[in-house]
Amino acid sequence: QVQLVESGGGSVQAGGSLKLSCTASYSRNCMAWFRQVPGKEREGVAGIDRNGRTNYADSVKGRFTISQEYAKNTLYLQMNSLKPEDTAMYYCAIPYLCGTLVTDYRSWGPGTQVTVSS
Repeated sequence: QVQLVESGGGSVQAGGSLKLSCTASYSRNCMAWFRQVPGKEREGVAGIDRNGRTNYADSVKGRFTISQEYAKNTLYLQMNSLKPEDTAMYYCAIPYLCGTLVTDYRSWGPGTQVTVSS
């Protein structure tokens, strides 16, 4: 099973930026970011396939950018114009279905906390 480790979370003020990184133990056809707030359902944030095709949740379109260094098995999430409602634990994951934001994953990392204050 692929091992995933996220980094880059932290606390920022609204309007600020953060860049999350995720290192995988080996490459997969696609990868994704999802987030979760305690007591709430997972929310798919963004996904990317090995050809670089991306998809985003409506709530983050135009503000977040998913990218990868495929040869390095590294995934990124650049988050700009952050809002308090973006506060969550962010997870790097391997989806069962590439090209969708269905929150069903083969594996995921321990997560990194993002906190946005107003």
